[in-house]
Amino acid sequence: MAKILAVDDSRTIREMVNAILTNMGHEVVLASDGAEALAMARDMPVDLVLTDINMPNMNGISLVSKLRRLEQYQEIPILMLTTESTDYKKTKSKNMGANGWVQKPFDAARLEKAVNSMLG
Repeated sequence: MAKILAVDDSRTIREMVNAILTNMGHEVVLASDGAEALAMARDMPVDLVLTDINMPNMNGISLVSKLRRLEQYQEIPILMLTTESTDYKKTKSKNMGANGWVQKPFDAARLEKAVNSMLG
């Protein structure tokens, strides 16, 4: 299956996402903020990135923007996984290069559907 980078400052959310994606058969790599994720992404190609927006050190929108500047991440799907719901944040995320949006709280079925959609 796919290798997925999941980024969230909440350990509980990271563990939940990890459990759901692992049960789907994916390999999951976890990061606690955008800066850690960007450092990992530079050295490790993945098939999908899931990121929260509100995180310390580097937020998810900045992460998306910086990933899109890396040649190996120009076509990789990026899914926002966040409590944010404003049209402004959605538009800004999309303009930076995000491909999709999952609102927290989420359940396994909704995350699975979004991941499957992103991976085609």
